[in-house]
Amino acid sequence: MDYKIVDAKDIVLENGLRVVTIKKQTSIASIQCGVKIGALYESHEERGISHFIEHMLFKGTKNRDNESLNSALEFLGGEYNAYTDYTNTVYSVTVLAEETKNALSLLSDMLINSIFPEEEIAKEKDVIMAEYRSSSDDVEDYSYRMVNNYGFKNSPLKYDVIGTADSIAKFNREKAVNFYNKYYVPNNTVISVVSPMKHEEALEVIRKLFGAWQYKPVELIKPEHEKNIKIKKTTYKSNIEQCTITYLYTFYGLDKDKELALRILNHKFGESANSILFRELRENRGLAYDVYTHLDTNREIKTLYIYTAVKEASVKEALEVINSCIEQLKNGKILLDDEMLVLMKKVLKTAVASTLEDSTDLANYILHQCLDGENIYEFVEDMRKIQEIRKEDIYNVAREVFVDPAIHILKPKK
Repeated sequence: MDYKIVDAKDIVLENGLRVVTIKKQTSIASIQCGVKIGALYESHEERGISHFIEHMLFKGTKNRDNESLNSALEFLGGEYNAYTDYTNTVYSVTVLAEETKNALSLLSDMLINSIFPEEEIAKEKDVIMAEYRSSSDDVEDYSYRMVNNYGFKNSPLKYDVIGTADSIAKFNREKAVNFYNKYYVPNNTVISVVSPMKHEEALEVIRKLFGAWQYKPVELIKPEHEKNIKIKKTTYKSNIEQCTITYLYTFYGLDKDKELALRILNHKFGESANSILFRELRENRGLAYDVYTHLDTNREIKTLYIYTAVKEASVKEALEVINSCIEQLKNGKILLDDEMLVLMKKVLKTAVASTLEDSTDLANYILHQCLDGENIYEFVEDMRKIQEIRKEDIYNVAREVFVDPAIHILKPKK
């Protein structure tokens, strides 16, 4: 693979807006607009406000009220969505290629001209509180929330992106507008567009729609890169049938080569349907239906989770199995053969090919590479570097990462 596999043009407009246009022979176009603001950059009093503003951008602009804005989005005939995570807020539209200009027009209106109607504030706070309660009812989400709560002391990762019940209750129009005006600026925003349009044509449309958006200096809160606390905590919850076990590890400080080795390890250890944990906990012992790992290698977030759910009588055995698998891996007793490295090369190639084929996946990948300050062609470098990874590199990264976890066990309240 080489850089020419993607026909991309990456430029920064005069007002600081970064735009990546990807020319692709496709009938489905995708537009992703990302603002570099999320839960990681909020003060304690602002917990959840990035997510709240994401909701409010669909509630009306200087040019369209709530109903007409959402009707116009619906009339595009495609899919539109938005989400907030710890580092970014993203607005996305996937439509027929001929609707690309209309979609860009609507997104520019939302990003630049939102008005935060007073009558919508209270209603949306109620909606978000319902979302908060739903998250608490979801045992998996709740387990992640709890391991983060006990696993960190000061990091914003201690709190859910949605915020806390207390912080949500205190949101008002003034707070929302001030936060929006502070961070929703062109020099804190990236747009990626995958379409059959020529680069010059796409850029001309974007300049007309976003060119008058005014540059403002932005200073993000510097997030704390906190190592997880070593802790084992059991809590209880009503109306649940199974127990959950969640491990949390942090790994700030690994270089890119070690992170690539960790990605290979993660796939083999818990990500795949034939992983070490899956085979031992489910196939060999019949202890769990769900067992998996989740890895985040964002520039500002370096976390690896292990999650499973078992009956209460099996908690002790499941913990022993997980700990045994980790120790055997660190000690080199779980053999990683050459076929595994060959497999991982195939997995990576398949993931890259799948992303390149799908307009939405490609636009989203490019967007996040830009927002995270990474090379948009990083996948090409990964394809080259994976050839150089040895089995010993994987054992070494296991010894470095699998140290002193935060462990949360959730049991039914009697």
